[in-house]
Amino acid sequence: MISLLPKPQLAFRPQNKSSFLLFQHPVKYKFQMARSAAEETADSGAFSRTPSSFRNIISRDPNSPFPAEPGRYHLYIAYACPWACRCLSYLKIKGLEKAIAFTPVKPKWEKTKADEEHLGWVFPASDTEDPGAEPDTVNGAKSIRDLYELANANYSGKYSVPAVKKLFEALDRCEEILSKQRYLCGSALTEADIRLFVTLIRFDEVYTVHFKCNKKMVREYPNLFNYTKDIFQTPGMSSTVNMDHIKRHYYGSHPSIDPLGIIPAGPCVDYSLPHDRDRFSA
Repeated sequence: MISLLPKPQLAFRPQNKSSFLLFQHPVKYKFQMARSAAEETADSGAFSRTPSSFRNIISRDPNSPFPAEPGRYHLYIAYACPWACRCLSYLKIKGLEKAIAFTPVKPKWEKTKADEEHLGWVFPASDTEDPGAEPDTVNGAKSIRDLYELANANYSGKYSVPAVKKLFEALDRCEEILSKQRYLCGSALTEADIRLFVTLIRFDEVYTVHFKCNKKMVREYPNLFNYTKDIFQTPGMSSTVNMDHIKRHYYGSHPSIDPLGIIPAGPCVDYSLPHDRDRFSA
């Protein structure tokens, strides 16, 4: 779940509890979309994401309806969401904090309307209510749903934020690649690394238990584990990882998987420990 709201116009990059897109003015027709990830799961178990309803971009063209201007846009993120943290990672690595501010939501889904059962991302009422989350001081929204409906009053889609054998085959392949070079595409950090990192950083702490992906942990892959520590220690990246929010969201917001909402205390992996990836620098 990420949304960008410029001032004074509206521009969004919502999606489906996760990614990021832009639009300007409310439209007059009604969207028919799934309202949760569960509704996007096929009978085979495959995940088929509904296309995003908002398709605009920020451009360097000064005549664009969404020109690149400092202070014009605002980023909304959930530390729990790997897709949202991709955007936050780019913001940090590019040093854009002074140009685009951001607001984190609370980690656990809550009711977005008092008289409805819908659960989604919400903002705290104060800075002290939920450490790491902040109220929306830009638009005064109580939830991400409010932002979607502010952008389009007729919106009825999701208010946004897997096959085990193939998953571990992919991890094995990455382990092999990283035995020969520092990053996935060579000697430089790229978007491919950020995409992989947001999964790896959640894997041992959440996915092995919550999603029953316990065939092997990232810590059992020497190259992947050191690679994860390397990226975590890249300037700006550690601030995008809030493990408390990550664990409270997954274990507390998916009752069909974890009905009791029990949050494991461990394994408390220390990604600030030394890594061996410098051996590829020479």
